[in-house]
Amino acid sequence: MSREILVEVCVDAIDGAVAAEAGGAQRVELCAALREGGLTPSAGTIAVTRRRLTVDVHVMIRPRGGDFLYSEAEFASMRRDVEMAKHLDVNGVVFGLLTPDGSVDMKQTEQLTEQARPMSATFHRAFDMARDPTRSLETLIELGIDRVLTSGHEAFASEGIDLLRELVAQAGDRIVVMPGGGIDEQSLPRILNTTGAREIHVTGTKGVESGMTYRNPRCFMGIEPGSSEFSTTMTDVNRIRALVQLTQ
Repeated sequence: MSREILVEVCVDAIDGAVAAEAGGAQRVELCAALREGGLTPSAGTIAVTRRRLTVDVHVMIRPRGGDFLYSEAEFASMRRDVEMAKHLDVNGVVFGLLTPDGSVDMKQTEQLTEQARPMSATFHRAFDMARDPTRSLETLIELGIDRVLTSGHEAFASEGIDLLRELVAQAGDRIVVMPGGGIDEQSLPRILNTTGAREIHVTGTKGVESGMTYRNPRCFMGIEPGSSEFSTTMTDVNRIRALVQLTQ
């Protein structure tokens, strides 16, 4: 690569965050429940992660799964979570809010952005559920958002590559457009070369089996039937290292 690329790794566990930094990530997006698309992690998870990492930590602010149209009570909880993240000395917060017609919720986004300062503010892939990507990007620029995470309005960034290129060009130096969504070792070089993006958002996980030797086969805890509490995914330091090397 002829330009410096910042690699952000999305994680939902402290050990995963440590692995991401060991693999060369320059920033971590810390979430809970990636199976839900990422929710706000606990204060304890944030605090311990912050103490164990030297790279920047950005925290997801999302009170539930599902859409990005929030009630008054949910928005109040998001504001409290922004304050918690600031108190725990993280570097940024990540959020996204829409109106019923698929526009960026300007009022709520502006309130969270102002409250977050001096932390960085990222608008997450709620952007991909908005009606008009061109107009939405201009709205986020107007509101002073630092970056937007997007797959180009497709399920995977590799499928939204044409729009990603257009958004990067539209943004210029006014906001960072950060491609993310299913990016792997095969798609990463093409996405970077085609879009001209300066930051990239990856996951880079592997399957991990539980250390439990006793396993009750008749019960499951809050997951879909047919799934298992005894297997999960975890950030793979070797995959992160390989992804980082592809950006250099």
